[in-house]
Order: sequence, then structure tokens, then C-alpha cells
Amino acid sequence: MSFVATIYGHLAANPDKPFVTEMHGADKRPATGAAILERAGRMRAFLRHRGVNKGDRVVLLAPNSSDWVATDLGMLGEGCVVVPMYARQKPSELVAMMQDCGASLVVAADGTLADKVLAEWEEAPVATFAQAFEQEPVREPPVEIDKDEPVTIIYTSGSTGEPKGVVTTMGNVDYMLPQTATALTRMMALGEPIDGDDTVFHYLPFCFAGSRVVLWTCLYRNNGIHVSTDLDNLVAELGAVAPNYFLNVPVLLERIKNGVEGRIAGKPAPVRWLFARGKSAFLAKVDGSATMLDRAAYRLARTVVFDTVKKQIGPNLRCLICGSAPLGEDTQRWFEMLGIPVYQVYGLTETTAIVTMDTPEGRVVPGRVGPALRGLQVRVGEGEEMQVKGPNIFARYWGKEEATEQAFTEDGWFRTGDRGEVDEHGNWKIIGRVKNLLVPSSGHNVAPEPLEQLLIERIEGVEQALVVGHARPFLTAILTGEASEEAIQQGIDAINADLPHYKRIRAFYLTKEPFTVENELLTANQKVRRDAVEAAYEREIGGMYP
Repeated sequence: MSFVATIYGHLAANPDKPFVTEMHGADKRPATGAAILERAGRMRAFLRHRGVNKGDRVVLLAPNSSDWVATDLGMLGEGCVVVPMYARQKPSELVAMMQDCGASLVVAADGTLADKVLAEWEEAPVATFAQAFEQEPVREPPVEIDKDEPVTIIYTSGSTGEPKGVVTTMGNVDYMLPQTATALTRMMALGEPIDGDDTVFHYLPFCFAGSRVVLWTCLYRNNGIHVSTDLDNLVAELGAVAPNYFLNVPVLLERIKNGVEGRIAGKPAPVRWLFARGKSAFLAKVDGSATMLDRAAYRLARTVVFDTVKKQIGPNLRCLICGSAPLGEDTQRWFEMLGIPVYQVYGLTETTAIVTMDTPEGRVVPGRVGPALRGLQVRVGEGEEMQVKGPNIFARYWGKEEATEQAFTEDGWFRTGDRGEVDEHGNWKIIGRVKNLLVPSSGHNVAPEPLEQLLIERIEGVEQALVVGHARPFLTAILTGEASEEAIQQGIDAINADLPHYKRIRAFYLTKEPFTVENELLTANQKVRRDAVEAAYEREIGGMYP
């Protein structure tokens, strides 16, 4: 049975169960199995009304909501190839992707989004949720889709070039969801038994591969999911949900860590001392040098300070899951110190979101992203590039035969574009992107990503970092955030002390303006557009070199 049929079956068998709960601050607005199925059926009827056939590409343009989920399931139920897009992305970029995939229909959340599309593409076949949901629902089993047929096209971020449509097949997803479902079951089994569903919170856009897999996995497991509707209200939403786990990107975990330590700095001296002493005792415990006094200090800090902080972050948290980019070792250790394990996941859109994953019963190593999933082969190829084979690998790039061919080695391994290394236990570490490698005039190869992680983790107030220096005499950095220049220089001096001369950062430029999607310095899935940042700060970068 396909994952689509499985999800439809769960919704039908549990008509009164809240499967998708929208969070509006502390207000919960649940959508039951019956409600989602009805709206999915109305969407199916609308697709038929508009003459959309099995295999046609249909665009889903909306922020996260229960309507998003129903629309996705309705499109899948009709055998359409769903092309989800990021509602906040630049309209001209959205339209270019819509035209590239040959969209038969664009379904937008509302008239505002529809008008943005029409302003760039007058003849766009666009409709809104309200228009689609006017139809009488189709009440039929989902259309059968063969394992080699596509179910979705997700466009890559385009951080280093033109976005490409990644074609994911039914077989790719049917392989992945049992894997993720099993992994989540193992993670939740670590504590006391949970009565009913796992409480899952999700704030990242469903249009991205990792988020889509989280959503589909919850529904595939017959498990509900709580959905953020306002990132500016994230704290209130999290407090109201009190989840067992949620998917994260590193920047949020780093902000949580910096925020907590900032609040601790404002506490009375005994609290500050106990937090610092507990932290040093924990690190001694990790490296095996802890004394009896260290162990006692950690137990006291855990009881008096760390447990309180943990409850403030999430009283019911069993774990956190982190993907999109590697999480720094220091940040992962910090959450471990509080008693919140962080499991890293590594993957790409082309790998149906996942290649490696930490497991509770495995050897979780902070700074590494876990072992390869069962059934996958991963190797280190030329230039330390991670290369993958397995049933999760995408079919092709839509309409781009040459790019598809270049994505694979001659013997059929997918080139991830990431540089990696593996330890004796099979745990992988992501060193950086192959194409991002910096070669200063000294001739050494330098991966900028590990240095950028150090700058963000170790300098309070630094939110984002981009290291530059290709073909230049030394490395410099563009930093964003509220840190003082004195604190930054002290932090850089401390980082440089442990680095060889060619990796040392000799100068920096600080800006208060963050890299964002709106100023076109971040991709839609929050990755830094390196070339765009260097172009935007060309004068400032030039000023850091003699």
C-alpha cells in the first residue's frame, strides 16, 4: 500500500481525531481526520473541474496550515505531481519555477498570493483555496501511482545557481517513511510511555523536503501534528503545545542557547557561578577527566539550574531533531548538558531529505550527523565528496538532462556536493560544500563552514557569519548580530589561538542587518547565498584587505 493510501486510511478510520492543529498563539485550532478528508475531496473535485489529469504538475503556494495539508493530500489523491513553493519567495522567482515545471494549475492560499503571481504572469492558471473548496467532495480511494512515477517536484534553493526541480518518486517516499517512522518510535521509547500520540510541533515550511517528510511521517504513523502559523509568536506557540520533539535548524538552537546564557548572565552571582561550574563539570565528565567533586557539582547544577532551564525550553521534550545544516559540537553538547538529546539528520532534497541520522541506541557524537540509513551506501569520493546510492535517490532534475547526468558519477553514485568524513563507528561529519572551498593565496584549502560555526557558537551576539578569502592573502568575515566589536575581537583571538596560520581570521565587518530572504541574502530554505553576500558587501570586504 502506498504512503498516500495509508494516510487516507488513517484519516478515514479516525474521523474525530485532530490530525493537524494550527497554533494561533496559545489558541489551538484542530482539523480532524474527517475535516481534512473532506477538504482533500473538494480539492480533488476542483482539479477534475479544471481538467487536471494524473501526472500533471500542480503548484501549491501557501504558508503552513491544515488547508495546506488537505490540498497536498487532495492533489496526491488525484495522482498529480505536487510542486510546493515557498509563499515568501520573490514572485518573479516563483513564476520562473512555475513556468519551468509547466504547471497546469497554481493553487494559492488566498487572493493576495494569487495576485502576486498574476502580476508576474498574466495568464497564470491560478486559483485560491476558497475557490477550490467550493466543490462537492470526491469520496474515492486515492489514484494508484506506480513506484517509478513522480509524486512531487521540489525546487532546490539555488544558493549557487539556477534552482532545479528535483523529481521525487512514489518509490522514494515509500522507502523513506517507514525509516523515519521507525526512528521516531525509537526516540519516543526512551522515556516513560506516552499516552496517545506523540506531541509534535512544527514551524518550518512544509514546502521543503525535510518538513514534508516530517508531515507525511506523522500522518503515516497515524499521529497528529501541531503547526506554527506565526514565527513571531513561536515562544507562545511552543509553550502552549509543550511538544515531545520538533524539527529544528541550527540557527534556532543557537539562539535558544545564546538567549538562555544571556538571561543567566543577569542572574545573581550564586546562580551564575553554579551554571558555570556545572558546565565545566559536565565537560570534564564528557572527556573522562571528571573528579568526584565535578560529578557532585554537575548533579547540583542539574537539580538547581539545568532542570529549570530544560522545563522553560520544553517541559515534555524527549529530544530535538536538527537538520538543514550541521549543528556545531558546542551547541549539541550544551543541550545534552541540560538533559535534552539532539539528534542530527543529514540529507538533501535529492535524497528524499535524509542520508544519515543519529539514533538513540547508536553512538551519538556531537558535531557528527550519524550513520547512513539502512539500505543506503555512502562513500567518500574525489575531493572528499560524499556520494550516495540507494532507493531514496531522486529520479532526475525536471527538464535538465545535462544537470541530471552531472549529478551522478560514471558508476551511478549521486554526488551530494558536500565534503564529508566518517569515523570507525560509521558516524559521518559534514566538513563543508565542495564548491565553497576557499583557497587563499597561501595555497591551502579551507572549508569556511566550520569556521563560521565557531564564530556563531563562541561569540555571544553573533547571529550569522560568512568567511571569505578565496585568492586573497588571508581570511576575513562578514558578521551579523548585536555583538560588540570588542567581544568579537576577543572571540576571534580565542578561536585563532587553536587554528593553523592559514585558517586564522584576520579582520571582520559587523552589520546589524541580518541576511534574510527579503534582502535576497538567504535562499528560501534559509541558506546563505554566498555570492550574493560577497557582492552586497564588496566595498566592506575590500576595506579589510591592504
